[in-house]
Amino acid sequence: MAAWVLHVDMDQFIAAVEVLRRPELAGLPVIVGGRGDPTERAVVSTASYEARAFGIGSGMPLKIAARKAPPDAVFLAVDHEAYEQASHEVMTTLRSLPGVVLEVIGWDECFLGIETDDPEAVAREAQDAVHAATGLHCSVGIGDNKIRAKIATEFGKPRGMFRLTEQNWFAVMGDKPTRDLWGVGPKVQKRLAAHGIATVRQLADAEESELVGEFGPKMGVWYHGLGSGSGPAVVDDTPWVARSHSRETTFQQNLTTSAEVVDAVRELAADAFEDCAAEGRPVIRVHLKVRYAPFETKTFGRKLPAPTTDREDVIAAAVALAEALDHEREVRLLGVRAEMAMPTGGDTAERTPVRGRI
Repeated sequence: MAAWVLHVDMDQFIAAVEVLRRPELAGLPVIVGGRGDPTERAVVSTASYEARAFGIGSGMPLKIAARKAPPDAVFLAVDHEAYEQASHEVMTTLRSLPGVVLEVIGWDECFLGIETDDPEAVAREAQDAVHAATGLHCSVGIGDNKIRAKIATEFGKPRGMFRLTEQNWFAVMGDKPTRDLWGVGPKVQKRLAAHGIATVRQLADAEESELVGEFGPKMGVWYHGLGSGSGPAVVDDTPWVARSHSRETTFQQNLTTSAEVVDAVRELAADAFEDCAAEGRPVIRVHLKVRYAPFETKTFGRKLPAPTTDREDVIAAAVALAEALDHEREVRLLGVRAEMAMPTGGDTAERTPVRGRI
């Protein structure tokens, strides 16, 4: 039997959970974000496929979404607890499938490691099991490594499956823009384009030394491998351990004074610290995120003199970072991230839980 990696991705997960709770919303453009009020400052957490048809997507300000949305669109508030519960049910169901190793990589997606001669049969079994247990649908990417399985999922959406391997990689992906690769964002795409690399095949054919010169010895090699779909093939079921906890707030009215900013930073830092304290691990670094009006975002970080479990140390570090902000500019968003020391054997992948107040 051959070893395969399956990438399971829930279809329009947050919107689907909401429709499951409110069946009368089925078929309507559903937009979830903030407190569900499109007149407030908040962003879209997810949009149903019906809403996406109007150009509405995750990360879009709700006010813009409201301008794009049709009259029958429904705006709903974010309900973290409901999504966490649904995610738990999905992962528990998949973990119970015979012969699979499960690696959770997000609320609504995971990798399954299997040995089988019929990966499509296992994919169908996973889809059927999730739907029977939760009423939710998922798509499955089938690959000979994680990169190809992850990318394959997009060709299977919604509610389908797709196989992407070394054998059909260039036939499927060769002429696609580099932006279609997992891990290549718009900034990296632009830097690649500056070297005449616009497609996946061109990335694969590029000189590795040229990419190392642009991105460094680690990421240059990584991006070059992406061109051929190369990547890890081992699914790791080691329990995930959070590296950090974040709290952020988008303010309905811009903060206009230094005192307002400091007060908000202190509150956010205290909340982030409490999340870390609940895990019993010391904080080693503090980061501050600011979004100036109208929409310029900057981040700052500071390593603490020593790991600390003292609340005031974390707050003081965040406030010190706030002192470096441009106090002549109005602030529309602030966020504080507290990075923790990792326990021995913990997964050090950067998957930061973020809790926001809108």
